[in-house]
Amino acid sequence: MKMTNHKNVYDEYFDLFYFCYMILTDTHTHLYLDEFRNDIHDVINRALEAGIKYLIIPNIDSSSVDPMLRLCNTYPATCFPAIGLHPGSVKKDYKNEIEIVEACLKKETFCAIGEIGIDLYWDKTYFDEQVDAFRSQLVLAKKYNLPAIIHSRNSLDEIIQILNDENFNEIKAVFHCYPGSLEQAVCLTKKGFKLGIGGVVTYKNSGLAKIVKEIALEHIVLETDSPYLPPVPYRGQRNESAYILHIANFIAKLKECTLEEVATVTTANAMGIFPAYRQAGI
Repeated sequence: MKMTNHKNVYDEYFDLFYFCYMILTDTHTHLYLDEFRNDIHDVINRALEAGIKYLIIPNIDSSSVDPMLRLCNTYPATCFPAIGLHPGSVKKDYKNEIEIVEACLKKETFCAIGEIGIDLYWDKTYFDEQVDAFRSQLVLAKKYNLPAIIHSRNSLDEIIQILNDENFNEIKAVFHCYPGSLEQAVCLTKKGFKLGIGGVVTYKNSGLAKIVKEIALEHIVLETDSPYLPPVPYRGQRNESAYILHIANFIAKLKECTLEEVATVTTANAMGIFPAYRQAGI
């Protein structure tokens, strides 16, 4: 497979990558957003050329369902949708939004419930509503036997407390853009949860690299959160799924293992947690 136009981005790994036939997975990317409207085909092709063969596409709210599904229907072998109400979209009408989520679950196939959770970084106005929306969507995850993609910005303690409810003992989940401490990471991974690691791990002052170095690869999945949070050296630019390769390479150097090992283990982790993705003939 020949890479065109963007080969310079991957010069450091290009020959090794294609020699090893590695497959990487971006477990969190919002490629249906307007930032990709003019070049989505090129964005998908760059990801595929870089070895990122599978993309998990989380929803935001009812306004994003149609563009998300159009994207996934256009690239059905690559893009796998998740359905949920993002905590940042929880307002007074959140119950109507949850009803839309369940209506979608009855009509379409999804690989997860997400992006769901609690966000206390920007605004705490709807904290109680966020908690109820999160719990309601965990119930849907249990009902439909789907994993959850959890957003926990400035709310990890609250999230953990809810997950400790015996009603949610069997929930599988990825902690998107893992924001916590090493101690919290150990606690979560002992319960079988996966940590979503993206571009933030490459940020010098984030502290995430120290945590990732201590956590076994078996507990990690890779993500970009495109178009947000691009890895070094692309900070300040639009993020895209092809940059998973940079994140994987950074982690390989951090853990003193091969890029192939990072790809193999993290993709196996993703396959293990997302059932619709696993059943797609991977």
